[in-house]
Amino acid sequence: MSAGALIRAMRPHHWLKNGLVFVPIVLNHDVFDLQALFAGAVAFVAFSLLASAIYLLNDIRDVEADRRHPTKCKRPLAAGEITVKQAYMAVPALLLAAFGLAALLPKPAHFVLALTSYLFLALAYLLFLKRKLLVDVLGLAALHTLRILAGNAAAGIPLSSWLLAFSIFLFLSLALVKRYAELRITQDQSGLKKAGRGYHAEDIEALSQLGMASGCTCALILALYVDSDAVRQLYRHPELIWLTCPIILYQMARIWFLARRGQVPDDPLVFMIRDWRSQLMGLVVAAIMAAATLLP
Repeated sequence: MSAGALIRAMRPHHWLKNGLVFVPIVLNHDVFDLQALFAGAVAFVAFSLLASAIYLLNDIRDVEADRRHPTKCKRPLAAGEITVKQAYMAVPALLLAAFGLAALLPKPAHFVLALTSYLFLALAYLLFLKRKLLVDVLGLAALHTLRILAGNAAAGIPLSSWLLAFSIFLFLSLALVKRYAELRITQDQSGLKKAGRGYHAEDIEALSQLGMASGCTCALILALYVDSDAVRQLYRHPELIWLTCPIILYQMARIWFLARRGQVPDDPLVFMIRDWRSQLMGLVVAAIMAAATLLP
């Protein structure tokens, strides 16, 4: 076994998603608070190690199906670059390291609870939920939202119900993109279930409609947030945040257009993080939020 193959099996390119733990820190305007940033860094590394352990377990469970998949067959375990035994041995080490990092936080209890919740939900998804119609995408949305909740817990920031609502609908839409892309790849018009999932070929249009509706709901929640009392406590010019609503609509509509064209891989969040247009939209949103905060 090569160390490089094991690292690739841990999917470090997916660690980008764990940057979600910094979202509460940024939105709470704690970007210059070294203690908050340290807590966010600890949460990022811990979630990366925990997620890698889950990825290894997932690949072990799905190794035979992955070998028949047009793209997943290139994963190190499916390609035979590492063995199942080697993957199993790496899992407890990653879990111990992830939970051990919580000791670096001043108040680790809530963060450990978030880590534990993520672990149990991820295992439930791996063993059961991923094969259940619609329950699987709700589970994926919850797993992504838990990263944000972990950021709250690590940095000791109170939970925002607005951020929670926005996150759930955003990640539900992206989870539906993921399932849509997977179904589109394996679709053969036979109407049979695909790769152990609870979906049929004819469900692909319903997935698209539900996903686009969830994406539009994100913009609606953001619009309602602009007129809330909570926004006035953080921003001098909350009316500027209205400008982010069309950006959110554009971004969610674009990801769905690309998905329907078959141009989105099986993880849309990683795609958006790497996509230059999405990066540009993120910078524009950041500039708007900074202007709403700093302008006299």
